Amino acid sequence: MDAGAAGWRFGPTIAGSEAGRLVAAFNGGFKLDTGAGGFESYGRVAVPLRAGLGSIVTYADGYTDIGSWQQELPAHGRAVASVRQNLALLIDHGTPATTLDCLTCWGATLGGVIDPARSALGITRGGALVWAGGERLTAPALAAALLAARVVRAVELDINPEWVAAYLYGHRGGAGPLAPVPIVPGQPGVPGAFLAPYSRDFFTIAVR
Repeated sequence: MDAGAAGWRFGPTIAGSEAGRLVAAFNGGFKLDTGAGGFESYGRVAVPLRAGLGSIVTYADGYTDIGSWQQELPAHGRAVASVRQNLALLIDHGTPATTLDCLTCWGATLGGVIDPARSALGITRGGALVWAGGERLTAPALAAALLAARVVRAVELDINPEWVAAYLYGHRGGAGPLAPVPIVPGQPGVPGAFLAPYSRDFFTIAVR
């Protein structure tokens, strides 16, 4: 993973008992050395968290929420398992960020295009997580797709074709290797579909 596999609870590939419970996986945020935000997992800090940034917070009970760090999150008295930050919130209180038309505010694009592949993770008022991603998306178009899905808070994740990908996984009745199914038709995809070592961080959803 981006933060380095050694010493982390989850490494650069999905394996072991996690693979047996795997439902889905999708790309993480920008590389940590871009200064887009912090990351910590199970008490270990890769990059210090910064107040006010959009944060994806997973609690020890498995629930995940999205909001501004030290403003909307973390929930009082709830044990935090991990936090991944990436820029300011793309959507907050059901309203898109006022900087959506600022190209440089939402990451460097390959070739300077305004509509690279983009992705984001949002949450609805009822607590459902919504991943959105696709080719040739501006920041306003990405936010509009999330708002159409009734998302109230969202964080942009990684951008550019090589790094936007999401998969569902078939288990073949417990016989044979996992069968990754791309969520975005025609996506370039991640080599190994997160089932082989990958150089960037990513999220997994697994049955507890």
